[in-house]
Amino acid sequence: MARNSLVWCALAATFAVPIGAAAASPLLAWRDPVYIVAGFAGIFAMGLLVVQPLLAGGLLPGVLRLRSRQVHRGVGAILVVAVMVHVAALWITSPPDVIDALLFASPTPFSAWGVIAMGALFAAALMATLRRRLRLRPRTWRLAHTGLAVVIVVGSVVHAMLIEGTMETMSKALLCVVVLMVTGKVVIDLWARSIGPGRRA
Repeated sequence: MARNSLVWCALAATFAVPIGAAAASPLLAWRDPVYIVAGFAGIFAMGLLVVQPLLAGGLLPGVLRLRSRQVHRGVGAILVVAVMVHVAALWITSPPDVIDALLFASPTPFSAWGVIAMGALFAAALMATLRRRLRLRPRTWRLAHTGLAVVIVVGSVVHAMLIEGTMETMSKALLCVVVLMVTGKVVIDLWARSIGPGRRA
């Protein structure tokens, strides 16, 4: 019970600490409300990247594996919406910058990584929506979906770390480390499970 509570408290902290640190940033005084919404939607999306692998791996205490997969799909939809809000708000703030980013013509390196992560996210969401129609074998599905998840995480982490904005540096770095660690553990576990004990031997 104590371990379960600790996990949930740590998960709540991954959201609360970066958002609280960003809310205290003096840079917000010079930002438009729409730009602030874009930033916090991005921070919220990064927090969801901690939740998603935990759900995929059935590692959240108190959530049954079957239920975990259902919640994983729901959180995935929320993640897509958060990214869309992030991009839409940036579009309202500065359409030329968003166009340059989408065309990989932006002078800021973080833009390209964000677009790559967004593209992988939309591809993963589309795969999940069309899973029955695609008729992929379970192992092929897992490899493709997991591969896209890795691209999403790596792209998002590099995107976030290269941005110098309202996110406080230490809390941002800690959040990114947690995202990488959790995703790495789940990917390794899924890989070990997929090859089976016979092949590992």
